[in-house]
Amino acid sequence: MSTESDDADVHPNAGQDVVAVDADDTELESVNRLDAHTGDGIRHRAFTSLVFDGEGNILLAQRAPDKRLWGTYWDGTVASHPVEGQSQEAATRQRLEEELGVTPDQYDDVELTDRFEYKRYFENAGVEHEVCAVLQLTLDDRSLDPDESEVAGVMWVPYDRLREHPEWYRQLRLCPWFEIAMRRDRD
Repeated sequence: MSTESDDADVHPNAGQDVVAVDADDTELESVNRLDAHTGDGIRHRAFTSLVFDGEGNILLAQRAPDKRLWGTYWDGTVASHPVEGQSQEAATRQRLEEELGVTPDQYDDVELTDRFEYKRYFENAGVEHEVCAVLQLTLDDRSLDPDESEVAGVMWVPYDRLREHPEWYRQLRLCPWFEIAMRRDRD
């Protein structure tokens, strides 16, 4: 029997599932999101979305301080996990609207550009073991309405300069999945 104090200690991620996958991103089963990010982790499906403007800038979003993993780190716009039966593109559209208030009428297309596997531990708080899809899109309208429970700050940065000289941006503390996606992006 759980008590009210036990329920207060349960992280919100414990009520969500992610899709466990093999190294080829073949779906295996749904697993608890908190379980997937603790201990040695469970390999699961994820995505990171890189949002550009028409002038070669990328939108970086600072993760809210209350995020369990990588709080206050800067991300390549949005990153999350599709739920069972949801495409990466649909999950991207959903998270863009939920986190930044970006609606589909602000861009034309979401393009899947890459996929990679990585595993990174974060302090003593947990682990990311993901097969991460990279999706890119360009905003026609740069209007944003960030949700402060998800996003602590936003900034437009010249993408080529960031990719060629990440050391110039070291003070931003970039999320590891974004750094990997950026290193792999050669276009």
